[in-house]
Formats: sequence, C-alpha cells, structure tokens
Amino acid sequence: MQRVKLDNIDRRILRDLQQDGRVTNVELAERAGISAPPCLRRVRALEREGYIQGYHAELNPEKLGFTVIIFAFVGLSSQAENDLVAFEEMIESWDEVRECHMLSGETDFLLKIVSKDWDTFQKFLTTKLTPAPNVSNVKTALAFRTKKYSPGVPLGEPEKMSD
Repeated sequence: MQRVKLDNIDRRILRDLQQDGRVTNVELAERAGISAPPCLRRVRALEREGYIQGYHAELNPEKLGFTVIIFAFVGLSSQAENDLVAFEEMIESWDEVRECHMLSGETDFLLKIVSKDWDTFQKFLTTKLTPAPNVSNVKTALAFRTKKYSPGVPLGEPEKMSD
C-alpha cells in the first residue's frame, strides 16, 4: 500500500495512536470509521512507510526516583561534520541524556538530562560531559517543573485536519 499523501483516516489513526499507543485495533477502526481489517492494513502501511516509528510506555520519572531534569547547552570546539557525528555517537551511550538536539547559533547542542539527584548529575557533568572530546563549553539550566509534555506532533482534531 504505497501512499503519496495521507488522507483523513490515516491522520485520525496517527492522532489516536499518538494519544494512546495501546488502543485496540477494533477501537482504532471504530474511531476512524472503518472496519478492523483495513484499519490494521493502514497501521502496518504507516509503520512500513516510517510514519509510525515505534511504541513505548510513558513512565513517571519521579516515581522511579528521577527528580532532577537539566537542560545542557553544549558548545563544541569544532563543527566539522565528523566531529558533530562523533559527539552524537558518544552521547548515545549515556543513559542520562534523554534528548539531543543540534541547534543553530552559538550553542551546538541542547541536551535533556535526567538524574536521581544533584550529586549524580554533578558526577555526570564533571566526569562525562565537560571533559568529553571536542566539548568547549557547557551551560546548564534546571527545570523546576514541567507544565506541558506533549510528545509527538500536533495533528489536531479529525474534523480540523485536511488532506
């Protein structure tokens, strides 16, 4: 099922799966206004085509003891492509880093780091991040609270979506 353009049913399926990845195929089909077999075919096609990259459980960091969230603005000494890739590959192995975004401007990367406590974060900062190869500077900002957390993209309500 090769599609060039998503239709409203596809967008509805994506929106509903983004909001609840555990929804049953029967419920998903009902919400989309189609029967279960074509709904499952559409979901599989959306997965194959890369619109759906995976499924995961959203965990409560505080219940698991991760009470410190820090954003680190990282500057590198060199912005040559091989050095940027080397930095990205290095941080892939650091579990504390939950997000990594390459930026334009004076900061090269923005990292979201989670930690159980300040001492653990300080150890990460002083033994891994700041002494890492090619890292020239690190500025950090503590998140006091998170008011909004909406993973994914804003697909809107089905009646507001257009082809």
